[in-house]
Amino acid sequence: MAVERAESGWEEALTSLRDEAVVLPAIVYAELLAGVFLADDPQRAAARRSKVDALAALVPIVDFGREIAERWADLFAALRTGGGLIPANDLAVAATAAQLGFGVVVGHADEEHFRRVPGLRVELLAV
Repeated sequence: MAVERAESGWEEALTSLRDEAVVLPAIVYAELLAGVFLADDPQRAAARRSKVDALAALVPIVDFGREIAERWADLFAALRTGGGLIPANDLAVAATAAQLGFGVVVGHADEEHFRRVPGLRVELLAV
């Protein structure tokens, strides 16, 4: 996780997006918490949990509800028939962003598969 390795916190990492609304898809929150639970020692778990809690305090968590589920199904069908499925959790992120009219923010290594989602804006996280 890029932000875990960075000295700065979420506020600094999200500075390039300060003029935009930012939300946290529930699946991303779950993935971040999985990192807490999978930490190899209690100190690393506590540090990860602190960063996850700081992010959740900054931005609202968006549930995967009916409308986002419908968008997910539409994107799944489009990507499957186009021969370019992306990982299911990332598809949930893309569906959340698309339903809300948002883009997605990815780490400095980028996640090229997000660029296969029609009409989805992909931004690099400033870390």
